[in-house]
Amino acid sequence: MELINSHDHSVGPANAPLELVEYGDYECPHCGHAYPIIKEIQQRLGDELRFVFRNFPLARIHPNAFAAAVATEAAALQGKFWEMHDLIFEHQRALDNDNILLLAASLGLDAEQFETDIHKQSLSDKVETDFESGIRSGVNGTPTFFINGKKYEGEWLGSQLLEYLQKELRLEVSAGDE
Repeated sequence: MELINSHDHSVGPANAPLELVEYGDYECPHCGHAYPIIKEIQQRLGDELRFVFRNFPLARIHPNAFAAAVATEAAALQGKFWEMHDLIFEHQRALDNDNILLLAASLGLDAEQFETDIHKQSLSDKVETDFESGIRSGVNGTPTFFINGKKYEGEWLGSQLLEYLQKELRLEVSAGDE
């Protein structure tokens, strides 16, 4: 997996012992199921976790996924990436252009700037760059998770991902004690 860089959207301390990267598609129902699980993991692990979301829109099967990803990047230009990320997942069955604009308005984004920004080539390029990094990292579906740079092959439904991360955290802590 490619290293986290300044172009990535992350939440949590940069020096957290656990780093969870998700390659996700905003229109993917599996990513929609993963969304509250990731939220709970973030809450439970707090400052022990750095979470990164990378765009991996499967445009052939999810026609609004690419535009939704660009919309989060446009919101990021106004400092609201995570707020838009959350709203889009919470409304993922209604991601046509009109609804995206309503979501942006509900966040208090400057509507004129947002409408201009969603057409910027640089934002489409950012989404493409995320997608290509996923391809190079072996992503072939969504969601795909990487933990501390390694592809996670286990189950993520229910509490399985949280339990795995807690086990990894114990290993990190005990390795640090040696």
